[in-house]
Parts: sequence; C-alpha cells; structure tokens
Amino acid sequence: MRAGRTGIGRARLIASVVSMFVASALAVSDAGAATGTPATATRAAAAVESLAVAGTSWSVDEHTGALRVFADSTVSAADLARVRRATAGAATLERLDGRLRTLLSGGDGIYTAGWRCSAGVNVQSGSSYYFVTAGHCTEGASTWYTSSALTTTVGSTVGTSFPNNDYGVVRYSNPAVPHPGTIGAVDVTGTATARIGQSVCRRGSTTGVHCGVVTGLNATVNYGGGEVVSGLIQTNICAEPGDSGGPLYAGDKVIGILSGGSGNCTSGGTTYYQPIQEALNAYGLSVY
Repeated sequence: MRAGRTGIGRARLIASVVSMFVASALAVSDAGAATGTPATATRAAAAVESLAVAGTSWSVDEHTGALRVFADSTVSAADLARVRRATAGAATLERLDGRLRTLLSGGDGIYTAGWRCSAGVNVQSGSSYYFVTAGHCTEGASTWYTSSALTTTVGSTVGTSFPNNDYGVVRYSNPAVPHPGTIGAVDVTGTATARIGQSVCRRGSTTGVHCGVVTGLNATVNYGGGEVVSGLIQTNICAEPGDSGGPLYAGDKVIGILSGGSGNCTSGGTTYYQPIQEALNAYGLSVY
C-alpha cells in the first residue's frame, strides 16, 4: 500500500496502504470443513471471482485441495452467504481482521507527488539500473524522489502492470543516488520461489523489518474498484501504509514485492506479494 494516497494506485487506492494484512484470520463457522480436487477447486475459484466481492482473497490449500476464501471486515454477511452458495461446500471461509488494501519504502522510502511507497529491490539490464516496486505505486506516477520534499530525483517510471499483476519498474537517472544490491544490510545474491511454511521477512519504509511464514500460494485478491490481482504469495506478516512495494525475502534471496493486505503491526496482519521473478522476466532484468 502506498502512503498519502486516497485508495490504492489512484484515489480509490487506500492512502495508507503500506501496513500489511492481519495474519490472524477469524474462522467463519464452516472454515476447515471442505476438501476437494483440482477440478472442484478451480470451479469454486471461478465462482468466487465471478461474484466480484471486494475485500476477498482466495487460494488453494495444498494439504486439503480445497479452496480457501478470506473475507475482510468490509464483506457483509449477505456477501459471505453468496460465496457459500456459489462454492457449494468446495471452499472454507475465513475472516481477516481489518480491510484488504494496497500498501506503498530494497525497503527504503520512495516519494512521488501525492504518496509514498517502498523500493523493492535494485536490478539491472546491461549498464542501466532500476528498482522494482508495486505496480499500484507506479500507476499514474512518473517521477520519483528520495524524500517528501521532492527535491532530489531518483528516476522515472518505465513500466507498470496493475491490476492483474502488481509490479512497476523505475529507472535510476540521478548518479548522485546510490543503488546498492542490498535489502537493508542483506546483500542480495539472487531470487527464489516461495513455498508453504517457508520462513520469510519483509522490509518497508513505514514499519521496517518483520518476519513470518508463507501461508498461501497463487492467491487472488479483490481490492475493490475493479482492482483484482492474481498469482500472489500470502504470508502472516504485518505491514502498514507506505510499505507497499517493499521486498519479501528469505536469507539473501528476494521472493516477492508487497502488494497489500489487512491489519497492522500492532495487532497483526496478513499480507500478499507479487512474485519477483515474474516482474524481472517481463522486463529482462536481474538482481545484483
């Protein structure tokens, strides 16, 4: 989520979208009851997507084969009932604390006119250098700065993919701005693919470093306003507005870029990440 913006990516993106989402899901009465096959899970996912209920996310539980549907605090009882009917027992339903939103600080703060996000990881193509961040951050933003005073330019947005995906790329144009291949004190040596139960950390400009585990893969999140993002990594790590775009990593390997979530770093949260390799492949980039 990006900070200082009304809503995510635009006026509809939530202004403080860098606090990521509450990890403690409150189970709905039928949570944990379903099992399924790939075919039934696929049908159930299509049914949930067709309902277009803002504030929901879903992914397949690798242990039971059933679809797990999460609903934030804005989803009404009537919409939950619609989801139950549409999935016909092929999904479990769980509540998330707070509201799902996109979050905008690999992990340092980056600023544009109107909002703040987090840089994800520095990358390169040949002799040109860039950083990857969230697409809902770069959408509609051309020039980025090192502070809210907007006096020292970092560079300009050269690519955005949002919604459906959630990644953006900014090219460094100011030689006075350093761009080491690090996330804080961690020297990045490559990328990795997330796996369920994996221990991971994330870094953001609002809340710094927080750690937890991967709880879901290939998740889809409906942030509302037609902003649906698929193929995301789900974790039980918190985040807050301004953390959007920051890196998810395991050891010295980058795994993803913060898209959004629910909750905060006082009570806890659930967060979702765009897999990093997809963004690097799209633009022919590599970490260093």
